[in-house]
Amino acid sequence: MKFTTAVRKKAKARIGLSGPSGSGKTYSALLLASGLGQRLAVIDTEKGSASLYAGLPGIPSFDTLELAAPYTPERFIEALAASAGAGYDVTIIDGITPEWSGVGGCLELVDQIANSKYRGNSWSAWNDITPRHRKFIDAMLNHPGHLIATMRSKTETAQEERNGKKVVVKMGMKAEQRDGIEYEFTAVLDIAHGGHYATASKDRTRLWVDHDPKAITTDDGTRLLNWLEGGAEEDPSERLLAEIKNAATEADLLEAYGRATAAAKASQDSRLMAEAKAETKARKAALEAEAAAAMAGSDA
Repeated sequence: MKFTTAVRKKAKARIGLSGPSGSGKTYSALLLASGLGQRLAVIDTEKGSASLYAGLPGIPSFDTLELAAPYTPERFIEALAASAGAGYDVTIIDGITPEWSGVGGCLELVDQIANSKYRGNSWSAWNDITPRHRKFIDAMLNHPGHLIATMRSKTETAQEERNGKKVVVKMGMKAEQRDGIEYEFTAVLDIAHGGHYATASKDRTRLWVDHDPKAITTDDGTRLLNWLEGGAEEDPSERLLAEIKNAATEADLLEAYGRATAAAKASQDSRLMAEAKAETKARKAALEAEAAAAMAGSDA
């Protein structure tokens, strides 16, 4: 083990946009994305709502993939892999709430598994679901392009005792996803209903904190891109190995392995070549185990 001097490196955006229905999350995400890159993809879980903005002034051209139920973690991972394979600059997941609380999402899966495998014991069922949810989070974090994820939010309340009486107190807005999801993003912007104003609840970039709330524009995406590009050059081998580790299918794994070995040959990097082979072997074994488990589950 060895400590080294901390250096901010170039990075890809990982932005969360949270707000109630109708607050402008999709519109804001498209504007932000337009400042981050030119080739945009939207993974649409909201029944084609993103396409309603196509052609509006200020909205760039974008491609969509409509993702319908069941909203299992694996389907989101597959969609992200498709976006990565197509080489989009920016991918918007609009939104990730269904992965948690939608039809076929984690909460529903827990109930199904608890009743079918553990006699209603949801605690045991979470041991099955948490790793699947974690793989979805890892797929977002290791995505090769910029990523923006929208989340529905609702008013969080709590009971407090005042003057001997229990009263319900509003505690603010809470994203409809697993607790702690905000820690996974570089910045999380809460979008208000009135005026679509954005307020940072978390911001490692410092681009939104200590500023008055305002609606998101393309300029915000440009400022964010400049901040992301302002770090030191990243070792490309880290990204190439991450693509291998997060390959969703054997076809994706083969492509990721090809990119890594091509880069290793071009740079005569024997370490990258060796690690690419090792990671590919491990990921292939994991994919085969997942396929076998899925087949066993379907036969049960």
